[in-house]
Amino acid sequence: MPYEGEFAGYRSLRRIAETERVQQLLRRARVFQTASSVTLAKPSIPPAPPQSLPEFTVAIDGSYAEVDVRNGYPGAKVGYCTVASVLLNLKEVDRLDEQRPIDPVEFRRTEEAATVDAALPGSNVVTRDHKSARDSFREAVFDVLHDVIVDEEDRSPLLETYEALLALKPQNRPQVCPYDHEGCSHHFNVQPGVTSCDCELRRPIYSTDALRIHERFLDIGTNGEAFGLVMQLCERILLIHLLRCFERRGWLDKVGKLAFFLDGPLAVFGPPAWLSAAINTELKRLNTQVHQKTGNDLVILGVEKTGNFVTHFEEIDRTETGEAYFPSGTYMLLTDRYIKERVIFSDSTKRYGVDTYFGRKFFYKTKSGARIVASIPFLTEDQDNITSDDVSLYPQFGTACALLDKLVTSRYPNALSPLVSAHAQAAIPLHLGAKVLQQLARALMRQQ
Repeated sequence: MPYEGEFAGYRSLRRIAETERVQQLLRRARVFQTASSVTLAKPSIPPAPPQSLPEFTVAIDGSYAEVDVRNGYPGAKVGYCTVASVLLNLKEVDRLDEQRPIDPVEFRRTEEAATVDAALPGSNVVTRDHKSARDSFREAVFDVLHDVIVDEEDRSPLLETYEALLALKPQNRPQVCPYDHEGCSHHFNVQPGVTSCDCELRRPIYSTDALRIHERFLDIGTNGEAFGLVMQLCERILLIHLLRCFERRGWLDKVGKLAFFLDGPLAVFGPPAWLSAAINTELKRLNTQVHQKTGNDLVILGVEKTGNFVTHFEEIDRTETGEAYFPSGTYMLLTDRYIKERVIFSDSTKRYGVDTYFGRKFFYKTKSGARIVASIPFLTEDQDNITSDDVSLYPQFGTACALLDKLVTSRYPNALSPLVSAHAQAAIPLHLGAKVLQQLARALMRQQ
């Protein structure tokens, strides 16, 4: 490890690159040969959309930050997580677009934003009568879902939706007690609410312990991974919670006017990955009701900004002559075979993403030339299949592509305006935000 202010030179890089072990590794590494591939990218024209598109979009995006705090212990940190949902009135946007120049004040009224905010203990921050920062973190995650109420008239907390998904978790693999680091060897299935371990200590067990995010919590050092998992959790739970609110209030017949956009793929990664199958089951149940009432499926899209699939789309869209390979207004629905051969190598017979994804990926090049990597959900049993590239299985695919054409923005490369707005609400400025959060942390800790 370097001293503070000490930076690496280039000499070590040259030595590492020329060492025989590195050379042997590179010679053994698999190199993709385009000519040997039988699975090539094939751009296609999407189905024609219906005459009327959804009138509203709901975009969900999150952000988190970790800051140092002073509580008398070295390395003490606090994490902040915020998830924003932005409702965009597309019908009003179209009306204003016909009256250019658009009044900025009027345009801002086309958006309504709400946020879910949380403060989470990090390393060396112990709250109440807990004996470790990890246990403090576990309680805080439960409190976040318990305390957040999205709809003031519905008054149901996010915890209610989470525990409905918890009820769908398979019971054949009991998990280790979260106090195993203190010697408890019990295994059990986590129950709703707050229960207790059967050992003699009878310590509290929270329903959110089933997520096992605490297993990624570090007593010393940064906890960006754990905070990121909480952010991912809130984003996915919020999507399902909104749909369940519509169900309780008898509004599912109005959902046809809505399109939902989620930042990132339609998946759940890490220890909470079991939520993916539960979300899949719940979406199919809700979609059955929506289809009965409207004759159409839900419109939900996950949009990726970075990663291997974004990089791959950029690479295959370049030809040797420098021209674009994908014509504007074309798509490609990715199959299991294509992904394993061209994007993430695997010779496994297990379907790509079967344990983590509740949707499948596709590439779309908008009519304006933007490259979008998106996911559509599995809303029926027939759709829950990525061996075929038949888009007729997805009746709303034409609508999805038309929305991408409509909502693409030039503010950032390959960006969509609803997610730009949601990120603007959720993003924490790197420098100013950290200073404000540190001040907030000090104020909150004085109140304890």
